[in-house]
Amino acid sequence: MGTDLGFRLYAHRGASAHLPENTLAAFARGLADGANALELDLHRTRDGHFVVCHDPDGRRMAGVPDRISGLTLAEVKGWDAGRGFVAADGGRSEVGRGHTVPTFAEVLEAFPGVPLSVDLKPDAPWVAPELVELVARHGAERSVTLASFSDRVVAAVRACGYPGPTALTRREVGLLWLLPASLLRGLIFGVAAHVPPRTHRLRLDTDAFLSRCRRLGLRTEYWTVNDPEVALALVRRGATGIMTDDPARIAARLQGSG
Repeated sequence: MGTDLGFRLYAHRGASAHLPENTLAAFARGLADGANALELDLHRTRDGHFVVCHDPDGRRMAGVPDRISGLTLAEVKGWDAGRGFVAADGGRSEVGRGHTVPTFAEVLEAFPGVPLSVDLKPDAPWVAPELVELVARHGAERSVTLASFSDRVVAAVRACGYPGPTALTRREVGLLWLLPASLLRGLIFGVAAHVPPRTHRLRLDTDAFLSRCRRLGLRTEYWTVNDPEVALALVRRGATGIMTDDPARIAARLQGSG
């Protein structure tokens, strides 16, 4: 089962099993390893720059406890993003190898046209206009799906008139799980359900859930799937995307399945 243009294999924070997550090197490695899309996370610096980082501070990845929201871009750029990295295969250290925290603008410039799932981490809806304007400035609306665990942020992005795709909010995912497709029209405004296979006691990998997504014309993209057999089972059920830390491993299984 090869990957066609409709299927997205996302490098989750890049090929983060092999290189420091959310770095330009990890994103490039992910695409080289078979991904055709990237997943990344954003925070905003004190001086108004969106930087690509999962955590609100640098403690885990750079050994720096300071919060990004209280720092300037120059200060965040001074971090060694390879300091906290441990390779899944026990590979070489990435300390001192030039890994820095990229800006979102740098990612857009480095990978034009590549589909991006962009998760704005802070519950800060007031920064939505700045983010929407940044995407527009790079002409990337068609390729950038904006997402957040904060329903308020997604609502603010949509209120800005963002013409590109948005992921479903948590409320929309809940409605999608609870209600039949016939009752959901007019209640779902996103275009992609970015979900784990299961959360707490809810199964989001069932035929019924995927069928609702198909009936509503939604993409269904699962995170974070590092088991090739789980990825294959999801694709066979109709998943339109897989987010993984190790694209090479998942791509080899999908391509080898016939």
